[in-house]
Amino acid sequence: MFSLTGSILQLEKRWVCNDETSFGGRGKSKSRVSFVSDVAIMWSTPGRILHCLVLDLRLNRKALDNSTFLHNMERTHHLLLFFTIAAAAAAAEAQTSNITTDQFALLSLKSHITSDPQNVLITNWSTTASNICHWVGVTCGARHLRVAALNLSYMGLTGTIPPHLGNLSFLVKVDFVNNSFHGTFPQELARLHRLKLVNFGFNNFMGTIPSWFGSLPKLQIFNMYGNQFSGSIPADIFNLSALQAINLRYNQLTGSIPREIGNLTMLKDIRLDFNNFKGNSLNASIPDNVCLHLSSIQRLLLGHNQFDGPLPSKLWQCKELSILGLDFNNFNGGIPKSIGNLTQITKIYFGFNNLTGTIPDEIGNLQNLQVLTLGVNNLSGPIPSAIFNMSMTTAIDLTENQLSGSLPADIGLGVPNLQELYVGGNKIRGIIPNSISNLSKLARLDMGGNSFSGLIPTKLCTLPNLEYLSLFRNNLTVDTSTPELNILSCLVNLRKLKTLFLGGNPLNATLPFSFRNFSASIHYVAISNCNMRGNIPNDIGYLSSLLVLDLRNNKLGGLIPTSVGKLGSLQGLFLSGNKFDGGIPFELCQLENLAELVLDGNQLSGSIPSCLSSLARPLRRLSLGSNLLTSTILSTLWGLEYILYLNLSFNFLNGSLSEDIGKLKVVISLDVSNNHLSGGLPSSIGGLKDLVDLSLESNNLEGVIPSSFGDLVSLESVDLSKNNMSGVIPKSLEVLSHLKYLNLSFNRLEGEIPNGGPFQNFSVLSYVSNGALCGEARLHVPRCKNSTLNRNSKKASTSNLKYIIPGIVSAMLLVASASMSILLVCKLWSDVAVGF
Repeated sequence: MFSLTGSILQLEKRWVCNDETSFGGRGKSKSRVSFVSDVAIMWSTPGRILHCLVLDLRLNRKALDNSTFLHNMERTHHLLLFFTIAAAAAAAEAQTSNITTDQFALLSLKSHITSDPQNVLITNWSTTASNICHWVGVTCGARHLRVAALNLSYMGLTGTIPPHLGNLSFLVKVDFVNNSFHGTFPQELARLHRLKLVNFGFNNFMGTIPSWFGSLPKLQIFNMYGNQFSGSIPADIFNLSALQAINLRYNQLTGSIPREIGNLTMLKDIRLDFNNFKGNSLNASIPDNVCLHLSSIQRLLLGHNQFDGPLPSKLWQCKELSILGLDFNNFNGGIPKSIGNLTQITKIYFGFNNLTGTIPDEIGNLQNLQVLTLGVNNLSGPIPSAIFNMSMTTAIDLTENQLSGSLPADIGLGVPNLQELYVGGNKIRGIIPNSISNLSKLARLDMGGNSFSGLIPTKLCTLPNLEYLSLFRNNLTVDTSTPELNILSCLVNLRKLKTLFLGGNPLNATLPFSFRNFSASIHYVAISNCNMRGNIPNDIGYLSSLLVLDLRNNKLGGLIPTSVGKLGSLQGLFLSGNKFDGGIPFELCQLENLAELVLDGNQLSGSIPSCLSSLARPLRRLSLGSNLLTSTILSTLWGLEYILYLNLSFNFLNGSLSEDIGKLKVVISLDVSNNHLSGGLPSSIGGLKDLVDLSLESNNLEGVIPSSFGDLVSLESVDLSKNNMSGVIPKSLEVLSHLKYLNLSFNRLEGEIPNGGPFQNFSVLSYVSNGALCGEARLHVPRCKNSTLNRNSKKASTSNLKYIIPGIVSAMLLVASASMSILLVCKLWSDVAVGF
């Protein structure tokens, strides 16, 4: 303490200081201050952030005259100017010191980034930049001029988090979403007590979620979605009383949701879907009183886990709930009627569970509901008509249940905003109501797999936004007598139509005379199993966006139009089970995106086009079976190196199988049965490591079964019956552990039937009519004369003789020696007797 005294002016310095280190430590000392007017000056010293100087100016008005007063006031102003300049310099020094700490932390982060594809930090975060508050992604607080927010989201950065980031003591928000940061979080981040928002979504962090995140008292938003976290959620996280939103979806978290979740009374948003949760610690299901503790919850997403048990019966207590996602779990029981009290709810996701019972009528009370998904459960009974009276609803999914009854006649009147309606895979009967034409916003309609009957209403052709129409597997028909009543004729009005599934209905009609006016955006046309007649119109080539054309199992005939070759986007062509004749058009070889070509079960003739080898890259399935194809199998066909399924069965193909068959490296199923193929089996067939099914029966193949068959490690089924195969069954086949079916009957095989590995499971049916096979009695074949058992017996006998024969010889020599001794003794006694 010091003072300056004069007749007029007295100054007294007094301290009121809050000292704070750069790491947040604090010390305080105070003294009483009295003043008339004051000036507070702040400066920093090394290791300190704040000092306070208070100047107390006291005026002695009793000794005051004008000249003296003015003179002393001038001196006072100079003194004040001096202190003001000193204070400004000290403040600048203080700011520099504090910002330097933050700058060092940020530069440390930069040094831990190994990839910056947009060169954002490389060019911007530089020591030459005087103010880091102007760096990209950095925001400083207005009061302390310290880094308060760090946003590096969507920059494509790769790297790790350094411990120095924990020195950003004023940090409130950190957002690194959608990058490739990896590794774990350093413990030093636990010092960031001001944090309110943490967002590290869509990165590559792994390990467990650190429990120290639960020590951040001000944390409100905690987002760790889209990483590789495993283990359980730390219970400490649920002690964050200020937490409003937690998003941990798209991880590999397991275990249960801690009961401490009830402590988060401020929580509004929970997203834990797409993990591996199995239930929580309260009965391995959602506790019935969950909404009692989380009354402010607005979004609850627990889908794509393994939760089980019933749905909470007191859902109505979540009065603020807007989105409820429990889909893709194992929930059972019924849907509680109390769900009708969730008046704020907009989206309900209950699909893909084991829910039973009926759909409660109370759902119709949810006038704010936009999305209702109950598909793939075991719900039964009729569909409540109240569901179709919710004016805000845009999507309803009831597919794959056991729902029955019929659709209400006024279905299109109460849901004017409906865009998606899925009721497929149920037991709904009756007609399709004409009122459906009032759903002017409808884009997707699925009624397939039911028992609808009657005519397909042409009113469907008046839905201007319809993109997806599925009516497959019903009992629907069309009126072919009047074009105005034939939906196949009016489909040209649906200019946005992309998908059309009408298969499995007794349409008994012909294809539209022209496809020229069809929607240019149509992708899928499936009219299989419909008793369709006539030909495919030549102008089908106008469907330039078509991806799949499925006309299987009809009565279509004539030539396959060459204009099909103009469908440049086509990926699947399915024309099997019809009466098409003539040759396979060479124009099909122009379909450079064709993955599946299925033409079996027709009357196609001629040879297999050699140009099909040009489809080697896209083609995965080629099925030409049950036709009238002739000639040999060209070696170019074996160049389809990515083919998975190849079926050439039941034709009149001849010649031999080329060694090039070994080029089918990824083939799974190969069927060339019931042809006129001859020659031997190429040994290269053993290179087909992925082959599961091999059918070569009913040909004229001959020679031995190659031992390389033992290399077909994926083989499950093989049929070589009704050929002229000879020789023995290779014992190498015993290693085929996946082999379940074997048919070698009606050949000329001989020798011992292997009895190891899968051969223990095959019966006599696998070997009948071979003649020279031998083996176990259960196979009804003669016992092998040179079997392993007999050979072993002979070896044993031979081995024993090595020990028996010497014994016998020794015994015989002993007996002979004894006999000679007896004879000598007898002779001696005889001579003695004569001598007497």
